[in-house]
Amino acid sequence: MRSLLASAVLLTFAASCSDSEAERQVAAPAPPEKSSALPAAASPDAQTGAQTGAQAAEKSAEKPAEQPAEKPAEEPPFAKVDGPRGLRTRKEGALDGVTLIAPLNSKQTHLVDLDGKVVHTWTCDHVPAGATYFLENGHLLRTAMLENNPRFHGGGIGGRIEERSWSGELLWEYELANDQRTTHHDIALLPNGNVLAIAYEYHAPEEAFEHGLAVEQIDDKDGHWCDVVIEIEPTRPKGGKIVWEWRSFDHLVQDLDPEQKGYGKPADFPGRIDINCHHRFDRVESDEERLEREERERQIQALGYTGGKAAVADEEKKKADGAPKKRKHGADWLHLNTVGYLAELDLIVLSTPDLSEIWVIDHSTTTAEAASDRGGRWGRGGELLYRFGNPRNYGCGKAEDRSLWYQHQPSWQRGETPGELALLFFNNGSGRPGKEHSSIEEVLLPFTPEKGFAKEAGKAFPAPKELWRYADPEKLFSPFISGAQRLSNGNTLICEGARGRVLEVTRAGEIVWDYYNPLGGDVEPKEQQGKAPPHALFRATRLPKGHPGLAGRL
Repeated sequence: MRSLLASAVLLTFAASCSDSEAERQVAAPAPPEKSSALPAAASPDAQTGAQTGAQAAEKSAEKPAEQPAEKPAEEPPFAKVDGPRGLRTRKEGALDGVTLIAPLNSKQTHLVDLDGKVVHTWTCDHVPAGATYFLENGHLLRTAMLENNPRFHGGGIGGRIEERSWSGELLWEYELANDQRTTHHDIALLPNGNVLAIAYEYHAPEEAFEHGLAVEQIDDKDGHWCDVVIEIEPTRPKGGKIVWEWRSFDHLVQDLDPEQKGYGKPADFPGRIDINCHHRFDRVESDEERLEREERERQIQALGYTGGKAAVADEEKKKADGAPKKRKHGADWLHLNTVGYLAELDLIVLSTPDLSEIWVIDHSTTTAEAASDRGGRWGRGGELLYRFGNPRNYGCGKAEDRSLWYQHQPSWQRGETPGELALLFFNNGSGRPGKEHSSIEEVLLPFTPEKGFAKEAGKAFPAPKELWRYADPEKLFSPFISGAQRLSNGNTLICEGARGRVLEVTRAGEIVWDYYNPLGGDVEPKEQQGKAPPHALFRATRLPKGHPGLAGRL
């Protein structure tokens, strides 16, 4: 039956494809962390002064016909600020140093001191696509957004990576922005000087069908975007060579059609990604649920956050038909927003907010091994070594087992004893049951250096153990972008991205530094990029006073 329906659909493809303490919630503090022993490339304060590692805006809503004196759209509640912008709080205990910020709607990147004063600025040629890093040599390594990509659109869209000197001189540039691939969101500097980057990879509707994607989810206009991780060996001053890559498209599974590729039970292949998991558990909503979701999505879509052009068109068609249908999720179904590298174990952490999962993959493989389920240090090729956040995605959990809600910036941390691995991340809370709010969480992974990540056959990967959490449900919520950085004094720097707020909190949850970004908004975002709020920040990074890149400069 699926084949008969698919034949008609594929004909269409052929034609169309030419601040209150009582309000603050803090878990029981874990003991102060030991100083990190991670190599420079993996240490937040040593390599870049930042944790490596959202959803960036997708297509903005179509503008109506021009009208005289049209008022700008009102900011959604999660982007509004109650009070003045600038420094709100500075207390004893804040880590001495400067904070790196790169407003999404600006071509300028700034260093801000603890008094909220800008002490250095870089002016570049393009707005950031997402992440910006400060290196040990005082240079800036940043993502950048190229306009008018022939296919890809949405927040986090990039296409360009560049390195600039302290004075702003362009030292290296690399571009990957065509109708087959484009870089987006994040990068990571490796110890050998190479750069890891995330990129979208286009697959035609026919390919999506051949890999078992449900027909009603196939986007005949945008196709199907899968993410890749590439390692770039820079060719200075321009260009580079891709010397390694991992493709999510090589690790798909589906249980819809035995005649198509990758057929199998997702629970039997936990290292693979179910191509239908993003819509499998969609259901017909009550009127109240639908209205609540539509209002939230209206606010997000006003900033360019959608699942693709077809997703918006599908919502409009459903309203016109008046029939209850599952939503169409669009081409961008993974939307990786983080790539973080751990040098001593050659591991990569990835974050897919659209699936509400964090993944770990092996970088010790060759490119050929990364496309298979064999090879590498852990013998599993490019399959997912570990995943958590939403085990129902691979048939090993229920709705109540979900713990991640559109998360951003997982970064490698040390556990409490040698050999333990932990992650710190910003759990955005978009769609979280009850009152939507964000939380910053540190978790211990089920890992040993001898055996790797724990997993029993037929069962879900063990959930990580919570070590620390910070939340302020009444005052801290960003449904997209944002991040967190563990500082050398044990405090945590938090970026509430939508509002452009940066705060430093202690292990006990005390706010010792609180800053609302007043910078940015000087560049009107393009439709292709999505419309983030004027002062929005993808991330923020504290550079400690002794950072090598600041020596002799500040």
